[in-house]
Amino acid sequence: MPALLALVLVLAGQSKALAAFWNLTGDIAVHDPSIIKEGNSWYTFSTGPGIQVLKSDNGTSWYRVPQIFLSEPSWWNAAVPAQANLDVWAPDVQRYNGKVWLYYSISTFGSNRSAIGLASANSVGAGQWKDEGLVLQSTTSNNYNAIDPELVIDASGNPWLAFGSFWSGLKIVKLDKNTMKPTGSISSIAARPNNGGAIEAPSITYRNGYYYLFASIDSCCKGVNSTYKMVYGRSTSITGPYVDKNGVNMMNGGGTILDAGNVRWKGPGGQDVVNGNIIVRHAYDATDNGNPKLLINDLLWDANGWPTY
Repeated sequence: MPALLALVLVLAGQSKALAAFWNLTGDIAVHDPSIIKEGNSWYTFSTGPGIQVLKSDNGTSWYRVPQIFLSEPSWWNAAVPAQANLDVWAPDVQRYNGKVWLYYSISTFGSNRSAIGLASANSVGAGQWKDEGLVLQSTTSNNYNAIDPELVIDASGNPWLAFGSFWSGLKIVKLDKNTMKPTGSISSIAARPNNGGAIEAPSITYRNGYYYLFASIDSCCKGVNSTYKMVYGRSTSITGPYVDKNGVNMMNGGGTILDAGNVRWKGPGGQDVVNGNIIVRHAYDATDNGNPKLLINDLLWDANGWPTY
């Protein structure tokens, strides 16, 4: 009987783990996804021409709908002259104060001549996005890179913007509640000084007194040869210090690995954590020529308050 009971418990544990992985179908080609639910519909925004958008009526079966931008806002070229036509990176979509806010970035690969922009709408389904203009930019004279934005709401309901890629690492700055643009100084929250600066894509969620910072490290965008991994740390303050499970400060290269990929899914990253219980990211499918695809999991938490899935 004890052996049988042990087997039942093992199988139950496996079922829970397998259930946490969402079985997705349809068009799931994405890079750097951000997800939002509105009514019974789900939307995923991702890197691509004009910001690519997928829609699902159940969260698992996806189809492509029209992109956000059909033409470039006038300020794009002035901010990033070398940016390719309608090439938009790593959008982040969230609802705050009765509106939907869509942050995004424009840049060129390997350069920190970059900019973060903002669009807004009353609802995703209705569309009619309004260009809110430039939010933040970086030039070659800065030691940071203004891409990979994420809107973060702190425990008091105040908005912040996390961002950053390579250079001196990940940053966060408080936003004005009305303009949703920066006010105050930029704080550093994570860096990899001994690893070529390879950290980007911050995503922060608040849970039970802690802010949890998720990030992507190492190299993306190389198909099955990508070495992207997702890491995390936590802090009692939104501006840090963030430490991993071993107590290592993420400003000193810390970060506990959440997902380093597997035989099929290579280089997982570009993650977005939603409501503290769902995590989306892309990974490169080794069974399909290394094409990047959408992955979604329930985000679970252990007895000590650390994330897992």
